[in-house]
Amino acid sequence: MIVPSIDLMANQTVQLVNGRDLALQAGDPRPIARRFGLLGEVAVIDLDAALGRGSNREVIADLLDLARCRVGGGIRTAADARRWLDAGAAKVILGTAATPSILRELPPERVIAALDVNRGEVVVEGWRRGTGRTVLDRITELRGLVGGFLVTFVEQEGMLQGTRLDLVPEIVSAAEGARVTIAGGVTTSNDILMLDRMGADAQVGMALYTGRLGLADAFAAPLVSDRGDGLWPTVIVDELGTALGLAYSNSESLRLAIDRARGVYYSRSRRNLWKKGEQSGCTQELIRIDADCDRDTLRFTVRQRGPGFCHNGTATCWGRAGGLSGLDRLLRDRTAAAPSGSYVARLLADPALLARKLAEECGELTAAATADEAVREAADVLFFALVSLRARGGALADVAAELDRRHGVVTRRPGDAKPLISPSRTCPEARR
Repeated sequence: MIVPSIDLMANQTVQLVNGRDLALQAGDPRPIARRFGLLGEVAVIDLDAALGRGSNREVIADLLDLARCRVGGGIRTAADARRWLDAGAAKVILGTAATPSILRELPPERVIAALDVNRGEVVVEGWRRGTGRTVLDRITELRGLVGGFLVTFVEQEGMLQGTRLDLVPEIVSAAEGARVTIAGGVTTSNDILMLDRMGADAQVGMALYTGRLGLADAFAAPLVSDRGDGLWPTVIVDELGTALGLAYSNSESLRLAIDRARGVYYSRSRRNLWKKGEQSGCTQELIRIDADCDRDTLRFTVRQRGPGFCHNGTATCWGRAGGLSGLDRLLRDRTAAAPSGSYVARLLADPALLARKLAEECGELTAAATADEAVREAADVLFFALVSLRARGGALADVAAELDRRHGVVTRRPGDAKPLISPSRTCPEARR
């Protein structure tokens, strides 16, 4: 699959030729990251830090809030790597610092070793110094210590003349299961397709920025279909992963969905594009597109507007959403316009009552003696917690995102308990 690349110098997106000559400036990386992030992880490379002449740390921190980023460039110690992982990087990319002693201090599944290759020789220090080692030498030394390898063919970088496909099978074989990403010269959809068939991903920069390769075409390159009409079944889910329905995509609908960051599909009955919500108002903000392991099915993660996805007015094509997802949707609607006399309306109008009820149910959960009691009390806690969350403008999807962020943190705190705080100390209304 494709890994779009954002190379940074002086807080701006740039592209270099052969790692030296500035070929173009693409401006503010933030909107680029938001767009690239629809399709998976984005490689963010700090060229200034790699060359030892400053850093783009602040702008990279902004990008981590916009996309799932692999961060590289100038990471020279295990402490540097952990700081980026703690800050939200999906993975870190280490070049000269990819030594066994440093890698043993890091979670291997979160680390990619960058191997820059110039005419067969691994080069370092911003591609300026040769090492006398081959790419296979370095892979053999590091395999088992990292989850992936980024192999950049420096002589092809930025040239838009294709990459070294002839070397890839041997590289993938040597990696022994660690995922290989190839960069340098990837120019066409066929390059991406061939790399995917060889078991490697394609990191692409120049071809995207110059328009030689469209973002949707790059993503679709490895996709296949077992249908006579060539369509890709598309499972649509909300931010919590709840399935909303099934639709179909083709290259045209995929391109428009990515361009507009909206739910756009292909209608088999009408045989044209279906722009979800164009008539009903139940539009979808596109958050992410994923291809499945067989490359024949897509998943659209969306933020659904309006009553729901189904034309029958329900949240899903199987009826109302259940569980926490259904409760969160109900509270969203009730918070906007709670029916007079409802318990939710009473809680929203009386923050002191809400604070006391939440504290009460938390205490009862800790005192639960059986599984059944714990289930009932946990349900109470979750109900009042979600009401409190919605009352302050939050949503369950925000909580899920925060939990995912915390899961990625590698520096752990002790986790000791804080002094107990009564509701009256945290909620002024509770003292009345």
